[in-house]
Amino acid sequence: MSNTIQRLVAASLLGGALVTAIACGTGELRLPTVRRLVIYSGARLAPPQERMEEVDDWIREQWDSISRDPGFMIVTTPVEGPVYPWEELYLIHNVEQDTAGVSYQGPPGVNLAARRAFAIYAHLHLMVSLDRLDRWLPEAAGGDEFEVEKAILNRTAVSWLYQRAVYDAPPNAILDELMFVSENGYLDAFILMARPDEFVEARREWRAGNPDRTDAYVEWFRETFERDPPGLRGAPGG
Repeated sequence: MSNTIQRLVAASLLGGALVTAIACGTGELRLPTVRRLVIYSGARLAPPQERMEEVDDWIREQWDSISRDPGFMIVTTPVEGPVYPWEELYLIHNVEQDTAGVSYQGPPGVNLAARRAFAIYAHLHLMVSLDRLDRWLPEAAGGDEFEVEKAILNRTAVSWLYQRAVYDAPPNAILDELMFVSENGYLDAFILMARPDEFVEARREWRAGNPDRTDAYVEWFRETFERDPPGLRGAPGG
């Protein structure tokens, strides 16, 4: 696929989700009314309209960069089963064009909203490798590996919250986990339990400072999703 076609594909990912209503007679762009999210267990999220308007600002800027910057390309590959964003992430650097790739649950052409969220995750990791994260996540730039990953996953979660609450994106088991985990303050526990072979020092420090937090997280996760959290079960989403 040519670079031009790849860019058009990237731009099309943005188009469907970011259509806005124009206030009659004013030309002012406004978001649709933010809706409350409720999942099968009864767990709820109710993001404020003002917060989603702030998210709208940065997500448009980020997608504009993804679709227009000729120096890099984001590749999203559909796979058959559920997959977490970090599991099949790859980065390729070369003189002509840097590339970040990530897998998401397909099939092709289905659940484009989820594809957008996974692409944001890949884009932010590419920015880390290019020492350009300060443009998108200045609060995380220069942080240690765990703090950077936490910030990237939080940004991915917020981008999914935006798509679900503003544009009624269909549910996605993996991204819904990430969204509810982040919004309820359990992102540290989620990352450290799901990825036991990474962030060893961060895990040691976190457990020492939060001796009861793991049990609280596991109990909350089981109540919210009616299954064990990743790290205590088999295949992703299982």
